[in-house]
Amino acid sequence: MTVADMVKITSGKILLGEEHQDLEISSAFCSDLMSDVLAFVNEETVLITGLMNPHVIRTSEMLDLKCILFVRGKQPSQEILEAAEEMGMVVLSTGHSAFTTCGLLYAAGLRGIAIRTQEAQ
Repeated sequence: MTVADMVKITSGKILLGEEHQDLEISSAFCSDLMSDVLAFVNEETVLITGLMNPHVIRTSEMLDLKCILFVRGKQPSQEILEAAEEMGMVVLSTGHSAFTTCGLLYAAGLRGIAIRTQEAQ
């Protein structure tokens, strides 16, 4: 799935990185807890979140994530957008809830990452 596909599916908009609409997205992870993102994300993926602080960008940078999709119509601050731009990230926004956003993307074929729990290790 491409960034352009995600925008269309979620009725979203591109806030940053419009030149990367052809970027391929192979998986998704949804969380407002950056500790969960750090613990579970183990590959390039789109981060779906409603969290509006610079930690989202710092966490994404640590994991080499290329795309963030903000939900619930939230608009990131200029500080967040500037930090994302420095890292060449794509930033999207949709008016849908996180649940609906994930459902729409899942129905269109995008899958989540496999969660490795301590019991499974």
